[in-house]
Amino acid sequence: MDIEKLISEMTLEEKASLLSGDDFWHTKAVERLGIPRTMMSDGPHGLRKQAEGGDHLGINDSIKAVCFPAASASAASFDRDVLRQIGEGVGDACQHENLSVILGPAVNIKRSPLCGRNFEYFSEDPYLAGELASALIKGVQSRNIGTSIKHFAANSQEHRRMSSDSVVDERTLREIYLPAFEKAVKEAKPWTVMCSYNKLNGEYASQNPWLLTEVLRKEWGFEGYVMSDWGAVSDRVKGVAAGLDLEMPASGGSNDERIVKAVKNGELSEEAVNESVRRILSIVDRYEKNRKPDTPWDMEAQHELAAKLAAQCMVLLKNEDNVLPIAAGEKVAVIGKFARVPRYQGGGSSHINSFRVESLMDALAGNENITYAQGYDIITEEPDEALIAEAAELAAKADKAVIVAGLPDSFESEGYDRTHMRMPACQTALIERVARANPNTIVVLYNGSPVELPWIDCVKGLVEGYLGGQAVGKATRMVLWGEENPSGRLPETFPMQLEDNPSYLSYGGEGNTAIYTEGVFVGYRYYDKKKMNVRFPFGYGLSYTTFACSNLVLGKEAVRDTETLTVSVDVENTGKTAGREVVQLYVAPAPCDVFRPVRELKGVEKVYLAPGEKKTVTFTLDKRAFAYWHQGLHDWFVKTGAYGIQIGKDSRSILLEKTVQVEGTTEEPAQTVTVDTIFMDLVKNAQAMKALEPLMSQVMGSLGAGEPEGTAASEAISDEMSNAMMQYMPLRGIVSFSGGAISFDQLQEMLKGINQK
Repeated sequence: MDIEKLISEMTLEEKASLLSGDDFWHTKAVERLGIPRTMMSDGPHGLRKQAEGGDHLGINDSIKAVCFPAASASAASFDRDVLRQIGEGVGDACQHENLSVILGPAVNIKRSPLCGRNFEYFSEDPYLAGELASALIKGVQSRNIGTSIKHFAANSQEHRRMSSDSVVDERTLREIYLPAFEKAVKEAKPWTVMCSYNKLNGEYASQNPWLLTEVLRKEWGFEGYVMSDWGAVSDRVKGVAAGLDLEMPASGGSNDERIVKAVKNGELSEEAVNESVRRILSIVDRYEKNRKPDTPWDMEAQHELAAKLAAQCMVLLKNEDNVLPIAAGEKVAVIGKFARVPRYQGGGSSHINSFRVESLMDALAGNENITYAQGYDIITEEPDEALIAEAAELAAKADKAVIVAGLPDSFESEGYDRTHMRMPACQTALIERVARANPNTIVVLYNGSPVELPWIDCVKGLVEGYLGGQAVGKATRMVLWGEENPSGRLPETFPMQLEDNPSYLSYGGEGNTAIYTEGVFVGYRYYDKKKMNVRFPFGYGLSYTTFACSNLVLGKEAVRDTETLTVSVDVENTGKTAGREVVQLYVAPAPCDVFRPVRELKGVEKVYLAPGEKKTVTFTLDKRAFAYWHQGLHDWFVKTGAYGIQIGKDSRSILLEKTVQVEGTTEEPAQTVTVDTIFMDLVKNAQAMKALEPLMSQVMGSLGAGEPEGTAASEAISDEMSNAMMQYMPLRGIVSFSGGAISFDQLQEMLKGINQK
């Protein structure tokens, strides 16, 4: 397309028409000028392509497709390559089905286990979410299909999701809720960004100029178009001015008319409309030039790929007495409705109409050592005594019992939040009874978010499968029977109980206001700071083999924040089984007067090792690995000091640590000294301390410092007390405690000299 020529030839009405959808899934065409309409589809772990008259919540059927592991599962892989392969598979399917953009990935941070859409999000950690999102985007877009990273931004709850105001301070936004978007936009360059429903600090995301223009475009350099979430537009004219290009779905022409009217009456510039048209057409053109509808889509091959990848995502959480893997020939009682009808994906806009679903019992077909009992129903939470008794009796006759449990669809979905972290009562009762009947009981969980585990001490084995996609049954068999050595790690903390979560007191908000009271202390940043007991820490996961880390080497003992630091560590498989180890690099901040976490994840590498094999893993750290967001500077700031470089198995298990001295090269903003500034805050101001030094001894004497020992004065006022009083005293106190050496007016004149630059 000659986009500039097309814009010059369009009427204002035609331009405005391009800024909203043609229906639920298509952009508009301008037939007169040869501009085609293009189709998009929900995703991102598979296609949910619908026919005309579709919907965004999955009420109407979509075409048969392949359902890969959902983000809750794929994030547990801690493996960029897993996400890249999912992206490539989805991209091929999009080309085959003439789809220009797949909606996703969703990279919102898991603020609370209660968020109904957590199954669709990656992690509580922004570094991990950003790395995995970037890999998925690169995979999809390697097929010349666009992605729409979502939901921008601070979409942390489903409760009142279309009206709620996320009230978040800028430091928390910059350190927790924006970095995954920033990483993906800068590195993977998604074709589009989808704004969220909610307000952010008082303004809807769909019309928030700070978010859509200042940050996304000017700071991060985003060049594609921004679309609304479906029905997220409040004021369409304000949206265009703020940087919202495409409204989805169709508005029936009403908002197009509002745009035309606003331009004509001078409320909106036509150049703003032109810019939105320009961005939309650039993406339409990019797709049209690279369309390949003859791209093969081998669903059977993708099903096998989905099984392989899901197996690499599963997390082994408990393996007492090496109850796993199950040996060939062992008699196993498989129990649970989900063993026959698995929960493998979430509900709502990402729900795939899978062409095939393989349950654990499907995957075990023909194995004469397997027996099955249903154990529970998903229609009710109430325990069914007959089903439980049957399962316990079957378990007692087996060498091992495998219970496949988790959360039913009704417990977590787009559109509403969970109200608790409990599993259905029928499943808890079943697990406890079966564990009494067979001491070698193993539980496999299919769920999209953490659950409370009151029965954990009753069972010997526990595998977290999350929502593993349509081939989850085969993947489960591969892990349980040792065909795949589990290598997943938890991308989120499992707290002991819901009440332990840092957002517990304010999650969901009051009315339409949701204040993020916990600030930057989300997930492990909170639990580790408080040294709180958790069920399983962030990054946790076991293996059927053992690994050892050694020889931690830092490229330099000291660096400036304008330089990079190379870190290497040797990883060895010290066991007898091949497997994958996830090497996690954390940075422990230098001592600082700003509240910071104990440590933060800043590097991840997954490495495959044969028994006895050793490899060197290398990381590169830049300024952001050491920085926090400085509210005064409105920028990233590195405090000069000693930082810990830590290699961990998880956020609680640090194996190796070395210290690097990092020099910050940015000066903090000059402090304006007033009569209310306390002496403690003057320490950094050498000019002020020099000017006030002659008065210090008089003031300290007035506060009782230096009294001879044994006197009544020394007993009443210790030197420690005098020093503390001095530290907390405002400068105006000099007038009262200097013995008349300085007046208030003289102090004011002194401050003018101190504050002169």
